[in-house]
Amino acid sequence: MEKLPPKSKKNKVVTREELLNLNKEDLVDRIIQLEAHNTQLRNVISRNKAENSENVDGSKRKFDFTKCHYRKVFLRILYFGWDYQGLAVQEDSAQTIEHHLFHALIKSCLIEKRETSQYHRCGRTDKGVSAFGQVISISLRSRFPPSEQTNCNTEMPYCKILNRLLPKDIRAIAWMPVPNDRLDYSARFDCKKRQYKYYFPKSSLNLLAMREACSHLIGSHDFRHLCKMDVGNGVTEFRREILTADIVAIDKNDMDKPTSMYTLLIEGNAFLWHQIRCIMAVLLLVGEGKEAPSVVTELLDVETHSRKPQYHMALDLPLNLFKCTYDVKSDWIYDMSELKTIICDLQSMWTLHSIKTTMIRDCIEELQNVRQMIGENTSEKETACNKSDMNKEYNENRDSNSGMNVCVTETQDVANNKLVNDTTNDVCEKGTADTKYSEIERDSVVSYTECLIQGVKARVYTPLLKREKCSSLEERIEYYKKKRKIMDN
Repeated sequence: MEKLPPKSKKNKVVTREELLNLNKEDLVDRIIQLEAHNTQLRNVISRNKAENSENVDGSKRKFDFTKCHYRKVFLRILYFGWDYQGLAVQEDSAQTIEHHLFHALIKSCLIEKRETSQYHRCGRTDKGVSAFGQVISISLRSRFPPSEQTNCNTEMPYCKILNRLLPKDIRAIAWMPVPNDRLDYSARFDCKKRQYKYYFPKSSLNLLAMREACSHLIGSHDFRHLCKMDVGNGVTEFRREILTADIVAIDKNDMDKPTSMYTLLIEGNAFLWHQIRCIMAVLLLVGEGKEAPSVVTELLDVETHSRKPQYHMALDLPLNLFKCTYDVKSDWIYDMSELKTIICDLQSMWTLHSIKTTMIRDCIEELQNVRQMIGENTSEKETACNKSDMNKEYNENRDSNSGMNVCVTETQDVANNKLVNDTTNDVCEKGTADTKYSEIERDSVVSYTECLIQGVKARVYTPLLKREKCSSLEERIEYYKKKRKIMDN
């Protein structure tokens, strides 16, 4: 695939005449760009002021890193990304995982600065995305010189030190030394497999159809229609290999209720920008019966379908980077007392969220009961009206002496000399009783997964392959080539 030219680094000053020649749309774009740049500068200045204010006290002795020993390690990090702007540090926001992580690393003097720490992260998670198995590789201060770094149990308690400075929803779980013969090992470039989980309730989804759609994902494919193409940053190759893709129940004893929780378990060597959220959006459409499982195969056929159909991604909150796998011996070091503290903190967090969930579920059940009562009363009124109409029709037929009794059949009981009356009203009443509850059950509200697809829901559903299409990959490459050529001039 043809590569884009590198981004221009020149900052050309625009003259007044050039601005007057721009149309309204270009001027608006330029103003928005300048406003964003101005905001970034303000945040950088405020952050520098905050950092400088911490070092105002001249009496505090500066830590001498030249006398320190270092060792390269893996750190396993857990975080809930619901309230953060993503993992990667950003100029215009301090609410990122890396901002808090490096603040703790520098304040604890485990590193001097990021630039000299040999830092690499396994996966760059976006805004709202969480991780249980995020792994970073980094060089940290050590108690011992390299020749004596054999007994890890006497090393500095890295996790305990960091967790004292990190927010409650970011935790260092364990650490592991990088083998001495592989000191160039990288958490990012040497990761062999990344496993993600996307959590969702069963609701009324067809899980069998979703599993069938997952089977089409496995293997090496071009996923340009199942991701967000980041051509502007030079990404023009979209072939990735999916090793595992399946729909799995969280609890084997709770699988049939609308609130039963499931997860999309997906594993691969690497993933594209928003790839899993785009895949999940299509799987939800399959589960709702709006698309056939074969739509996944169609979207992977980039020769037949050169343009991506327009559709909304799945929500970011349920996505979790669950596990990262390497080809080194997994010998993670846990601090048992620190592990107990982390578990207690997570249990407290679970309690608060579970209470909220239970309160919401109680409200749902109460409102469903109200709706059911209203439905039953409506059915009873309709049944009474139907009975009245049929009795009236019966009386009219009897008075007409037509010789045919529509609603009553009279038969002579020889033994008792009695008439047995089988009325149509009884049959109608029985039919109403049989269907009354099934109608209420059918009309019950089950829409737990509607919130998982972002954007405005259309009143009339349009199949994916019949929707308006995005620009093709070739068109995007050509667009950015022209744009950068104009900027260079």
